[in-house]
Order: sequence, then C-alpha cells, then structure tokens
Amino acid sequence: MRFADFLAPFSEHPVLRQRLLHVLDRLPAEVQEDFLDDPRFRITIDNYQPGVGWSFLMPAPGLNGNGSRCVVLRLKLSNASEPFAWYVIAHEFAHAYLRNGGWGEITDIEEAADAMAASWGFARPERFG
Repeated sequence: MRFADFLAPFSEHPVLRQRLLHVLDRLPAEVQEDFLDDPRFRITIDNYQPGVGWSFLMPAPGLNGNGSRCVVLRLKLSNASEPFAWYVIAHEFAHAYLRNGGWGEITDIEEAADAMAASWGFARPERFG
C-alpha cells in the first residue's frame, strides 16, 4: 500500500486509519509525492495524558522548510463526524505542505491551511463534531 508507513501508527484505530486514507487518497498528486518523498513528513497520534503531558520527539522546524513536518492527530477524530474529521486531517496536511506558511495572497497560516484544505475538497463544515 502506497501510504502504509503513514498509516502504521493507526493500526489499532481502524476508524481514524480509514479517515486518514480517505484524505490521503484525495490529495493532489504533487502533494502526495511531496509527503512520500520527504522523510521529515510523518503522521502520529497525540498521546497527551493529563498530568503527564506528551511523549514524542521531533526535530524543531528549521530555515527554508528544514526540520520536522510531523502531523499529530487526536484519537477523538474517530468519534467526530466524517466531514469534520476529514477537514481537520486535510487542514493539518495543508500546514505540513505549506510548511506552516501562507498560501498565495493568504498570509495568515490558519486561513491558508483552511483555504488549501477547501481547494482539496475538504472545506470547514458549518457544524463541527
């Protein structure tokens, strides 16, 4: 499978794994290739525990797009509506693709990620969750 390495951390979470695959399959070819060709890009599960915190290592972002391009997703996306989960996943992928920068005339990084996700077919749903 083309995205097997990206999906491996989600093997015990089939609903979220399927939602990830749905979004990955629908990304433009150049975005898929960018992710597949960059060893800095990865997807992992948020393992935050109240009173303990997170435990994962990733290099700090560097100059000119160097450094980590890690997308961290919460397991609660398994329980959200599909459109909302797809939107969040695509939004986070847009951040990774844009290297947390703007897009065209859009300089705000959150607006840029929303606009790019929408251009891929994953607009922010009117109702969340």
